[in-house]
Amino acid sequence: MSAIAESSDGPIEVIQVLIVLHPSFGAQELCGPLEVLSNAYHKLNDPGSKAFECTIAAASPGVTSSSGLTVKADINFEDAHEDLKEYDVLIVPGGVGVDDVLKKEAEPIKLIQDFAKLQQTDPSKERTLMSIGTGSLILAHAGLLQGLAATTHPDYYTKMEIICKEAARRGDLEQTDVMEENYVVNNARFDLGEKLEENPFVLNKRPDGRRKSIARKGSNAWKESVKRRESNARRASLRLGGLRVITSGGVTSGLDASLYLVAAMVSHESAQEVARVLQYSWNKGITVDGIDV
Repeated sequence: MSAIAESSDGPIEVIQVLIVLHPSFGAQELCGPLEVLSNAYHKLNDPGSKAFECTIAAASPGVTSSSGLTVKADINFEDAHEDLKEYDVLIVPGGVGVDDVLKKEAEPIKLIQDFAKLQQTDPSKERTLMSIGTGSLILAHAGLLQGLAATTHPDYYTKMEIICKEAARRGDLEQTDVMEENYVVNNARFDLGEKLEENPFVLNKRPDGRRKSIARKGSNAWKESVKRRESNARRASLRLGGLRVITSGGVTSGLDASLYLVAAMVSHESAQEVARVLQYSWNKGITVDGIDV
């Protein structure tokens, strides 16, 4: 697959996104991120500078949502495994079908685990794993949220904590900080600054009684981070090889997290423009454990 698109000023990189679907997925948990990413451009108002290319993977040629929407898959899971190295972002929508995925130990669990392993074996590439709504339960069951902070749909906080504790017992006993937030980002790329108390995006305490964390709302642009050299050894020493992990709450939280992804990997201006086009007010989440590059 091509990762290059033509703009008015020549070829530019297109960020490859793989969206994995299961039967009875949440339709809006697919359509929201898809709408955001498809409207993002590296250069504002230049369709030739398309920022993301999305591919949908499922077990069958067509997969039906809980609301009856049937979506044609671009590839099956076997092909997705074969081409996994080509993707920069893996998105996991939730929905009522998540329970069946967990009970049957079905895909996309293995695909998600293999994507995380890719980052650990090749930390030189910046990869992102993002879940929408109860999709984070799949990440938790797969053992990928240990030692990280995460959120999910508000109706599933308790279930999320139970699944994370079970995964910790099966793994290395590291716990997950389940946070009641719009979206939560781990392993972001930005500089917190030397004086945290002067940074308006740093939270010093949690009002809900959960474990406090150094967290920051919003994001610096992807192009700011790539100007600096990042130590591969440092990234490799982090959880999941420095894989950026984003979990979000319900449907609109998925929109917010997707706008964060645009801001982080393209530019903040591009994210703002997408929000304007969609007539949507972008609500920020928090960023935990940023990588000081």
